[in-house]
Amino acid sequence: MPGRFVYWMNVSLDLRIEHATDEQGGGSWMRIGESLHHEFNSRARALSLMVQGRAIYETMEGFWPRARDDASLPGFLREYGQIWTSMPKVLVSRTRTSAEHNTRVINADDAVRALADLRAQTEGDIGVGGATLATALLRAGLLDELLLFTHPVILGAGRPLFDGHDEPLELDLLEQVRFDQGVTLHRYAVRRSRS
Repeated sequence: MPGRFVYWMNVSLDLRIEHATDEQGGGSWMRIGESLHHEFNSRARALSLMVQGRAIYETMEGFWPRARDDASLPGFLREYGQIWTSMPKVLVSRTRTSAEHNTRVINADDAVRALADLRAQTEGDIGVGGATLATALLRAGLLDELLLFTHPVILGAGRPLFDGHDEPLELDLLEQVRFDQGVTLHRYAVRRSRS
């Protein structure tokens, strides 16, 4: 059975992933407490591998390798650093040709074909990070699930969940969970077109 591409993202109630340009998961509007981060750790640990666009990857690369051994950080953050650095990863980039931390690089110009092959050869969930990458997978009919951590805020402006996708997207709710500070997890299966 082929793997499943799961787009994992923190979002506002109006499905924005950034309010300010290049927040890359660090906006002050997000309410990421300890219980939510334990959920992140559990979900990440269960992945077969991660596929990330360059911007998300470089944000992660700039923090998590140091965090794994930083005794001043809480254990749940050090744990995520360990998970991220050891997890097999694929970086999709036009500008980078190498990366550390168990990461291989594929060229973004040929990414959809390469990722389709990767999905066919992988069992289990493949975490997807980055709106550009998720949009390309969606357009190619390769995106299988959305794992959205919805924060109780309406941003009104900013980067949307998908880049330039203006077609209806039918989903089936698979799971929902509530966390501290009003954050909710919604996991959806992407319905395949019936054409």
